[in-house]
Amino acid sequence: MAPSKIEDRAARANRERLKGYKARQAMHAFRIRRRKRDNWIAVVAIVVVAIGATFAQLAYFSAGPGKPAATAEPEPEPTETLPAEGENVGDVPDPALAEARTWTGTLSINDVPLGIELDGATAPQGVASFVSLSQKGFYADVSCHRLTNDGFFVLQCGDPEGDGSGGPGYSYGPIENAPTDDVYPAGTIAMARQGGDAYSNGSQFFIVYEDTTIPSDAAGGYTVLGSVTSGLDELKAQVIDEGIEGGVTDGPPAVPVVITGVTVE
Repeated sequence: MAPSKIEDRAARANRERLKGYKARQAMHAFRIRRRKRDNWIAVVAIVVVAIGATFAQLAYFSAGPGKPAATAEPEPEPTETLPAEGENVGDVPDPALAEARTWTGTLSINDVPLGIELDGATAPQGVASFVSLSQKGFYADVSCHRLTNDGFFVLQCGDPEGDGSGGPGYSYGPIENAPTDDVYPAGTIAMARQGGDAYSNGSQFFIVYEDTTIPSDAAGGYTVLGSVTSGLDELKAQVIDEGIEGGVTDGPPAVPVVITGVTVE
């Protein structure tokens, strides 16, 4: 007996419902698999980020800002306290010693007397140091180890080591009374320092014997203590005109040059 049309429709409806049920089951299983995959990806990403952050911190503290480059020099002793950038180091004379006034005196180089004036008002720290060292006799027989003569005209003095590496056992800043145009007129007496370090002034100073432009560096210019008021021409005749050792333009003077006396009052 042939099935009726009603039975055919019921059978088709059952098949459609079964098909829809299977499709929903398949979709549900797919979503479960995708959710598990996404969870694993999230976990892996978190682990990667955490590892990256750890290595970034290690890199920062081992070679980050403020960390000096590795050198062949020995590491400082664990108990040593290193000065912070921008601090005086050692027993630096009190700027009040400069008394905010003009100091006058004589700086003798190879027995050539140079009249000098030091401005304790505009360069109190630098003048206080120079006056203190002079009164203690620090500069007696200390050499002038450097002379330049090619567009840069200075005689540099005040290093007890005689090679540019020495000082008074302390260093100080800041830079004082530096010219805003970087021009140091003939006769200027200014402090020498390390490049880029405003707190590396010590005992070394230079005398400008012809107008000279000295470009400022990252730290600024150079502390101007004062000026030579007399005797510069004689210094040039006795010392500068003798030239530089080896005929170069920057090096030790051709004749031995020493400070033979300093008085200030």
